[in-house]
Amino acid sequence: MSGFESPSIALIGAGAMGGALVRGWIEAVRKGGGLTLTVVEPNFDPELERALEKVGAVLNPHQAGAVDILVLAVKPQSFAAVAPEALRFVGPETRVLSIMAGVTIDALSRELGAARVIRAMPNVPARIGRGVTAYVAAPACTAEDRALVEQLLEPLGSVEPLPAERLMDAVTAVSGSGPAYVFLLAECLAAAAEQEGIDRDTAQRLASATVAGAGALMLETGETAGALRKQVTSPGGTTEAALDVLSGMEGLGPLLRRAVAAATQRSRELGK
Repeated sequence: MSGFESPSIALIGAGAMGGALVRGWIEAVRKGGGLTLTVVEPNFDPELERALEKVGAVLNPHQAGAVDILVLAVKPQSFAAVAPEALRFVGPETRVLSIMAGVTIDALSRELGAARVIRAMPNVPARIGRGVTAYVAAPACTAEDRALVEQLLEPLGSVEPLPAERLMDAVTAVSGSGPAYVFLLAECLAAAAEQEGIDRDTAQRLASATVAGAGALMLETGETAGALRKQVTSPGGTTEAALDVLSGMEGLGPLLRRAVAAATQRSRELGK
């Protein structure tokens, strides 16, 4: 966290996504980052618990006081239940960073009595520093608050500020849930390979390496997905034959649009 005084951070929820966040911070601490961590989690992953203890984190404290940044990484349905616990960490200067899908800045501010609220949506590849996190800040947040939050999120991958909170539901559907769509693609590709006679283990390795390699190529080259697709697609070739199927009326485009619309709607519902 270079460029700032050592911030005190309290994280509530160290499950799949909270754990991904805190692993990035642990690495930052190991590299000399100055921050103080308190983590509240009833069911710690033993490996994560040991890693936190090694960097001097305080785990499930009985006493708690105001921190610089309170991070909420529980399921949105659990917010009402954890709010009393969260309040112990909130003071007049506390920034609240929430990664709960659908829970609005207004709701967070009302329940926790904090004006400086930031909503963020990281995704699972954050566990290896290859995630993408979009965030939106309440009007009360300063430029320094936003910079501090970006520094906090940077170990997880790229960070994308958003101009309006209404876009968060769509971000949740695209990048938040998106890795699951890609994993499903790899599963379906492997199953199709099996159907063509390739044994299961080989099919899974071929599909996983193909999906991972294609993603890495996009990142390394900086070229658009459309440009790379065209490079791979020879006129009259095998790729074109497959893409004719995937681009049809019932193909991948309409299917993904419906999927993202369904996830966006569910994100809105979770916030109510």
